[in-house]
This record gives sequence, C-alpha cells and structure tokens, in this order.
Amino acid sequence: MNIIILGAGRVGESVAVSLVSEKNDITVVDMDPERLHVLQDRLDLRGVVGNGIQPSVLTEAGAQDADMLIACAALDETNLVACKVAHEMFNIPTTIARLRSPEFPEAGSLMSRAGFAVDEVICPEESLTRYIRKLIEYPEALQVLEFADGLVSLIAVRAISGGPMVRHIISELPELVPNIDMRFVAIYRMDERGKDYQVLCEGETRIEPGDEVFVLAATKDIRRVLDTLRRRDQPVKRVMIAGGGKVGLRLARQLRGECRVKIIEHDAKRCEYLSTQLPVDTLVLCGDSTDEELLEEEHVNDTDLFLALTSDDEDNIMGCLLAKRMGAKRVLALINRKAYADLVQGTQIDIALSPAQTVIGELLAHVRRGDVEVVHSLRRGDAEALETVARGDRKSSKVVGRRIEELALPSGAQIGAIVRGEGEEAKVIIAHHDTVIEADDHVVVFLPRKRMVRDVEKLFQVGAMYL
Repeated sequence: MNIIILGAGRVGESVAVSLVSEKNDITVVDMDPERLHVLQDRLDLRGVVGNGIQPSVLTEAGAQDADMLIACAALDETNLVACKVAHEMFNIPTTIARLRSPEFPEAGSLMSRAGFAVDEVICPEESLTRYIRKLIEYPEALQVLEFADGLVSLIAVRAISGGPMVRHIISELPELVPNIDMRFVAIYRMDERGKDYQVLCEGETRIEPGDEVFVLAATKDIRRVLDTLRRRDQPVKRVMIAGGGKVGLRLARQLRGECRVKIIEHDAKRCEYLSTQLPVDTLVLCGDSTDEELLEEEHVNDTDLFLALTSDDEDNIMGCLLAKRMGAKRVLALINRKAYADLVQGTQIDIALSPAQTVIGELLAHVRRGDVEVVHSLRRGDAEALETVARGDRKSSKVVGRRIEELALPSGAQIGAIVRGEGEEAKVIIAHHDTVIEADDHVVVFLPRKRMVRDVEKLFQVGAMYL
C-alpha cells in the first residue's frame, strides 16, 4: 500500500517501522527535518518536511496516489484537519486519526465524510489503559488480548511450578485438566545465555517452569486456563502509579472503587491538577519515583502492582527495579525503545510494555489484505496474532471445507480458535488438526514471525478460479 504518515513522533515512528517491514511504500510528513533525516537513515521510506494540513505539502507527499493517511501528529486538531483535507482534495480512501481527547466519539456525524472524514480513530493512551486494566483483572498474565468481539482471548503467561500442566507434556492436558478446552500456540524458553527461543507446540512438548506460554481459549475460561500454569495470585488491591500523565490519570480514574491508588508525580503543578481531577481517596504524591526514601515511606512493599508510566524509559526501568527490590509484588515498566525492552527481558521487571505496540495492531487491521478483523502485535513486534474471516466455498477458497491439517500454513503458524455464527448464536471452537473450516468462520491465527503474514493472507484470499 501507498501510505502517508503525518507526524514522526514516537507513535509515527513505530507505525513507520512496522509498515516499512511489510514492503509498503511509506512517506512521513513532519515539521522537523532532523527527525525525518534520522528516520530516512534507518528505514526505507521518504520524508517530506512541512505542515501536513497544507495541500501543497500533501501533494509533495504523493497524496493523489495514496491509499491511506495515518495522522498521528501531536495535536488533535492537526490530525482532524489533515484527514478532512486528504478526503476533500485528494479522495484518499482511508483516513486514520490519532486523537488524545475523549471528546470526539468515533461513531457519529462529526467523524463522517460530511464531518472531519475520519474512518478510524486511534488513541494510544486509551489502548494502553485498556491493556493494563486486563493485567489488573488477571494478575498472573503477561498479556491478555481479545478476538471475535471478546469471545476468544489469547493469553501469555509465565509457567511456574505448582500449576497442573507444568513439567507435563501437552498431550496429557485432557487428563490433567479435563473440561477445559484450550490450545497452546507458542512456547518461548530461555537458554543459558539469557536469550529466548521458540519451542514447537507438539504433543510431546514438555512445559517447563519459566516458559512463556501463549494459549488461546474462550474468554469465559481464561481464569481456569491461568490456573493450569501457575498458582493463582492475590487480586490486585493496592496500586502505585509512577507518572501522572494522560495514561496515569486515565487509569487512576478507572480504578476508582476497585483499588487503593497512589500516584507519584514530580511536577508540582501537575500534582495540583491531578488532585482536582481524582477522587479524595486517591493519594497524589509530589516526588521522584526512583527516591528510595519516598517509596519506603509510602509502603511500596505492600503494593500489589507498581506501574512506571512516565515518559522517561530510564526512570521507568530504575523505578521498577527499585520497587521490586523493596518488595512490590509485581512491576510494569512503560518502555518506548525496543532495545531497552529487549534488555529488561528476563530481569526483575515482570512486564515491559511498549505504548506504540498496543495501538499498532489497530492500524495493521486496515493494512492487511482480505477480511482481517483484528490484529495484535506480540513480542515487541516480532510475532503477530490475527483474526481473519474465511470467505467463499471449497472451489473458490483454499481453506473453506478443509481440515486444518490440510492447510498450507507456514512452519510454526498455528490456527488456535474458530468462532462460528453471529451474535448470541456464536460458538467458540478450539481448533484441532481435524477441525473443518466453514464459510464465514472467524479464524484466529498465531504467527511466530511477522514475515509469515503475506503467506497467511494469500491462503485466506478468495480466488474466482481456484479449484
């Protein structure tokens, strides 16, 4: 696809990295020539210096031939106007706007073609908050990602001694945990040098303590699935948030009545603002999240979850390591740089979360060919899980009417679940080798390597003459 990205900030850069790797033609527009120069040195893309709401700048960026505009500049108003100009003057088929403010509803006349002409709204802060809420709901999990309108979930969990499945082979699953249907789609294990590698999920594969296990199951069974791989953790009741920015504020608001929340923010004026926006039972502290004395005074050792959500990667890493050493049960660090996220893998930091990765999946669903409904980027962009719809019949499709074992899936790719039917009639089917795919099935596929995406897309595309 020919895609224009407006804004070369953190989100714009992450989107560009992801889309360039899939052989798309990318043009990035930004006011800062130095930032564009750095991007052009790193990636195979084109940079255009200028204001993206100006028709002349969009013309230089090739808007007349563009398939999509992704407006992720710093200001909401810039992104809204850019989408309107892109539609009215260049008739760009798909426009996506990053909007921080919750005041603009995604559905409605304001975003319609007659309004700002925004086809899709993305909000990294909201995506991040939603992601963290799932981890609070299931404290044992490393990731909880939903498909098929929430009927199916993919969970990542660290296996720990004590779980019924740990130190057993996968084929023993029906005997060890009867009446729970699940599918192991990937296992990652650490070697002696501290690097992880993928272990094939076969009947004779043994689940070892420390393995990072990806499992697909019906969402209603998630709690029981987690119990098979580790002992149940205590519910999260005490939360300490380092960083009172947009994500910290959103999260604190949503946790009202569920958890006791403390926010540490270094900026005094921001602390005053937070105090006016949050309920009286939320404690706002002005200080440094890497201050050992402050953490001790606020009893970080009693904290169920310590969240480092500042805009500084180094502070987030150090704050989490310090909180963990002082007794916090679980710590999560927001990390923008992929190199840093790779470095903390396997350390005392339980979860390293990339803000951009939580929203990239929402964008990729619009870039994928065929009927792709949902995309989730996994393992810092290296792997992917997607939900695609099987269309056609046995004559026009390579998948409809065929057993999973007959499909030409790339090596390591796994079909984990199928949702058949719509609405209240929808039924979750955990996939096995002899499961037959029917027309209009929603199929959830796990891809251990992103380069497999095109092969899977081709597999599910309907061909008029295919026999």
